[in-house]
Amino acid sequence: MSAYSSHGSLLGRTPPSAQELRNRKRISTWLFAICFMLVGMIALGGYTRLTGSGLSIMDWRPITGMIPPLSHAEWERQFALYKTIPQYKILHDGFGLSGFQQIFWAEWTHRFWGRLMGLVLLVPLVWFSITGALSRGLMIRLVLFFVLGGLQGAIGWFMVASGFNPDSTAVAPVRLVLHLCCAFALYIAILWTALSVRTPRPAFIPATREVVRIHRLVWAICLLVGITVIAGGFTAGTHAGFAYNTFPLMDGHLIPQGYARLHPFWLNWFQNIPAIQFDHRLLATTTALVIGLTILLGLRTPNLGKDVHDALAVMGWLVLVQYALGVTTLLLVVPVWAGTVHQTCAALVLTSAIVTLHRLRGVGRP
Repeated sequence: MSAYSSHGSLLGRTPPSAQELRNRKRISTWLFAICFMLVGMIALGGYTRLTGSGLSIMDWRPITGMIPPLSHAEWERQFALYKTIPQYKILHDGFGLSGFQQIFWAEWTHRFWGRLMGLVLLVPLVWFSITGALSRGLMIRLVLFFVLGGLQGAIGWFMVASGFNPDSTAVAPVRLVLHLCCAFALYIAILWTALSVRTPRPAFIPATREVVRIHRLVWAICLLVGITVIAGGFTAGTHAGFAYNTFPLMDGHLIPQGYARLHPFWLNWFQNIPAIQFDHRLLATTTALVIGLTILLGLRTPNLGKDVHDALAVMGWLVLVQYALGVTTLLLVVPVWAGTVHQTCAALVLTSAIVTLHRLRGVGRP
């Protein structure tokens, strides 16, 4: 029997064999490793954005780009290309080769990590397919993940290319958010698959009114975390975090002046710095409060079981850390370390929400 079969023991219809259990553990561990690498990729993406490194590599070479410059002449060629874009002329005029190399290595590491993830996905995928450890359905899903990963690289270049436009010193916020959202979407899909391979049959949870309420609240949390991440992307892309560096008020006001200065009104959510930062603060606070409420109600609902209670507790601690990081990043005017850790912790909060939701799959399902 193959892992994650739609007809066999991994759905609990018959006891799994020892080989199936081994396959389940090996495949899920492999997918969890890819998830770990994706979190690292999200962290590297935050670092390259905050250091302005993302535009340092002017050519997109999906295969040969894995090899960094190996000669002084190649370094000079790369530096000469960088000198042609507005970011150099506006921000780094007179930037020496050593300074260029610092930002180059940050972006090269980011791209290399993405290529390495592709290999970590592809090579075991071929091996598990040849050895018959994968079902047809799971194999197709994993091939799709590989294709989407390659597409994510193309979207990354589409984002970077927007920074080469005249008078531009950074990438377009909309393209940045698109790249970030695709990364998180792929992460959620692989994480959910890994969790389902490891525990294909959910533990039964009686669908009492209290349990159903918690289930709906966790769905709401996942949605809120996702929207907050999107708002954070626009905050990063427009550099809104460098304004209104006080908390909880913004320039002495709860709602900043000029919140609705753009018309039509919806443009304020994506282009107006006071509105963008306020929305991110509001969404983060709402998310933290909803998580707190869910934990308070969930821990008083014994039918949820220990696994769900543990997942809720972890989510609570993570959102406290993330909220504190957000305030710290704001008050310190977005230092690189704080911004990078804040973006990384957002992935961890989302992870805890997805894990909690996965453990609630068994609500009303004997």
